[in-house]
Amino acid sequence: MTTLKALYTATATVKGGREGSVESSDGVLKHDLKMPKELGGPGGNGTNPEQLFAAGYGACYESALANIARKEGVKLQDVTVTSNVLIGKDESDGGFKLGVRLDISLPGIERSQAEDLAKKAHEFCPYSKATRGNIDVELNIV
Repeated sequence: MTTLKALYTATATVKGGREGSVESSDGVLKHDLKMPKELGGPGGNGTNPEQLFAAGYGACYESALANIARKEGVKLQDVTVTSNVLIGKDESDGGFKLGVRLDISLPGIERSQAEDLAKKAHEFCPYSKATRGNIDVELNIV
Protein backbone atom coordinates (compact mmCIF):
# COMPACT_ATOMS: atom_id res chain seq x y z
CA MET A 1 0.00 0.00 0.00
CA THR A 2 1.17 3.51 -0.70
CA THR A 3 2.63 5.59 2.11
CA LEU A 4 0.96 8.72 0.73
CA LYS A 5 -1.24 10.44 3.31
CA ALA A 6 -4.36 10.90 1.20
CA LEU A 7 -6.32 14.15 1.29
CA TYR A 8 -8.87 12.67 -1.09
CA THR A 9 -9.38 9.31 -2.77
CA ALA A 10 -11.20 8.98 -6.08
CA THR A 11 -12.67 5.54 -6.65
CA ALA A 12 -14.04 4.20 -9.90
CA THR A 13 -15.11 0.68 -10.73
CA VAL A 14 -14.74 -0.74 -14.23
CA LYS A 15 -16.63 -3.80 -15.42
CA GLY A 16 -15.97 -5.36 -18.82
CA GLY A 17 -12.77 -3.47 -19.69
CA ARG A 18 -12.76 -1.38 -22.87
CA GLU A 19 -16.19 -2.70 -23.87
CA GLY A 20 -17.78 -2.36 -20.44
CA SER A 21 -18.66 0.48 -18.12
CA VAL A 22 -17.11 2.73 -15.51
CA GLU A 23 -18.77 4.30 -12.47
CA SER A 24 -17.38 6.46 -9.69
CA SER A 25 -18.16 5.53 -6.11
CA ASP A 26 -20.43 8.58 -5.77
CA GLY A 27 -22.28 7.81 -9.02
CA VAL A 28 -21.43 11.19 -10.61
CA LEU A 29 -19.27 9.57 -13.29
CA LYS A 30 -21.12 6.78 -15.05
CA HIS A 31 -20.26 5.88 -18.64
CA ASP A 32 -20.24 3.05 -21.07
CA LEU A 33 -16.80 2.24 -22.43
CA LYS A 34 -16.24 1.63 -26.14
CA MET A 35 -13.11 0.67 -28.02
CA PRO A 36 -12.39 3.37 -30.63
CA LYS A 37 -12.63 2.34 -34.28
CA GLU A 38 -8.99 3.41 -34.69
CA LEU A 39 -8.01 0.61 -32.29
CA GLY A 40 -10.17 -1.99 -34.00
CA GLY A 41 -13.29 -1.54 -31.93
CA PRO A 42 -16.83 -0.60 -32.89
CA GLY A 43 -16.61 2.99 -31.66
CA GLY A 44 -20.01 4.34 -30.82
CA ASN A 45 -21.62 6.02 -27.88
CA GLY A 46 -19.18 5.64 -25.01
CA THR A 47 -15.89 6.91 -23.72
CA ASN A 48 -12.52 5.21 -23.40
CA PRO A 49 -9.56 5.24 -21.00
CA GLU A 50 -7.61 7.68 -23.17
CA GLN A 51 -10.43 10.26 -23.09
CA LEU A 52 -10.78 9.88 -19.34
CA PHE A 53 -7.02 10.28 -18.85
CA ALA A 54 -7.00 13.33 -21.16
CA ALA A 55 -9.81 14.95 -19.14
CA GLY A 56 -8.10 14.31 -15.83
CA TYR A 57 -4.67 15.42 -16.99
CA GLY A 58 -5.99 18.59 -18.65
CA ALA A 59 -8.00 19.64 -15.60
CA CYS A 60 -5.14 18.94 -13.20
CA TYR A 61 -2.58 20.71 -15.39
CA GLU A 62 -4.74 23.82 -15.82
CA SER A 63 -5.18 24.03 -12.04
CA ALA A 64 -1.40 23.72 -11.58
CA LEU A 65 -0.90 26.47 -14.17
CA ALA A 66 -3.32 28.77 -12.31
CA ASN A 67 -1.52 28.03 -9.04
CA ILE A 68 1.91 28.87 -10.47
CA ALA A 69 0.61 32.05 -12.13
CA ARG A 70 -1.02 33.18 -8.88
CA LYS A 71 2.24 32.59 -6.95
CA GLU A 72 4.12 34.66 -9.53
CA GLY A 73 1.55 37.45 -9.59
CA VAL A 74 0.53 36.80 -13.20
CA LYS A 75 -3.11 37.41 -14.10
CA LEU A 76 -4.47 34.75 -16.45
CA GLN A 77 -7.62 35.16 -18.53
CA ASP A 78 -9.40 32.73 -20.82
CA VAL A 79 -6.79 29.99 -20.39
CA THR A 80 -7.47 26.73 -22.18
CA VAL A 81 -5.62 23.46 -22.00
CA THR A 82 -6.38 20.81 -24.58
CA SER A 83 -4.95 17.49 -23.50
CA ASN A 84 -4.20 15.10 -26.36
CA VAL A 85 -3.55 11.54 -25.22
CA LEU A 86 -2.01 9.43 -27.96
CA ILE A 87 -1.85 5.65 -27.94
CA GLY A 88 0.45 3.74 -30.23
CA LYS A 89 2.40 0.54 -30.56
CA ASP A 90 5.23 -0.14 -28.15
CA GLU A 91 7.89 -1.74 -30.32
CA SER A 92 9.81 -2.96 -27.26
CA ASP A 93 7.15 -5.49 -26.23
CA GLY A 94 4.51 -5.51 -28.98
CA GLY A 95 1.97 -3.85 -26.69
CA PHE A 96 0.88 -0.23 -26.52
CA LYS A 97 2.15 2.96 -24.94
CA LEU A 98 0.85 6.46 -24.33
CA GLY A 99 2.08 9.95 -25.12
CA VAL A 100 0.62 13.33 -24.24
CA ARG A 101 0.61 16.73 -25.92
CA LEU A 102 -0.78 19.59 -23.87
CA ASP A 103 -1.91 22.48 -26.11
CA ILE A 104 -1.80 25.50 -23.80
CA SER A 105 -3.42 28.82 -24.70
CA LEU A 106 -2.49 31.79 -22.51
CA PRO A 107 -3.98 34.86 -24.20
CA GLY A 108 -2.23 38.13 -23.45
CA ILE A 109 0.92 36.47 -22.11
CA GLU A 110 4.22 36.85 -23.99
CA ARG A 111 5.45 33.58 -25.44
CA SER A 112 8.61 33.37 -23.30
CA GLN A 113 6.61 33.96 -20.12
CA ALA A 114 3.96 31.47 -21.25
CA GLU A 115 6.64 28.83 -21.85
CA ASP A 116 8.14 29.50 -18.41
CA LEU A 117 4.76 29.22 -16.67
CA ALA A 118 3.95 26.05 -18.65
CA LYS A 119 7.23 24.38 -17.62
CA LYS A 120 6.78 25.33 -13.96
CA ALA A 121 3.21 24.01 -14.00
CA HIS A 122 4.52 20.76 -15.53
CA GLU A 123 6.93 20.41 -12.61
CA PHE A 124 4.11 21.08 -10.11
CA CYS A 125 1.19 19.10 -11.60
CA PRO A 126 0.52 15.72 -9.92
CA TYR A 127 -0.33 14.10 -13.28
CA SER A 128 2.95 15.38 -14.72
CA LYS A 129 4.79 14.01 -11.70
CA ALA A 130 3.09 10.63 -12.13
CA THR A 131 3.99 10.36 -15.82
CA ARG A 132 7.50 11.88 -15.65
CA GLY A 133 10.04 9.43 -17.02
CA ASN A 134 7.29 7.02 -18.06
CA ILE A 135 5.73 8.65 -21.12
CA ASP A 136 6.59 11.53 -23.43
CA VAL A 137 4.74 14.75 -22.57
CA GLU A 138 4.99 17.72 -24.93
CA LEU A 139 4.07 21.23 -23.80
CA ASN A 140 2.77 23.14 -26.82
CA ILE A 141 2.03 26.86 -26.43
CA VAL A 142 -0.69 27.79 -28.94
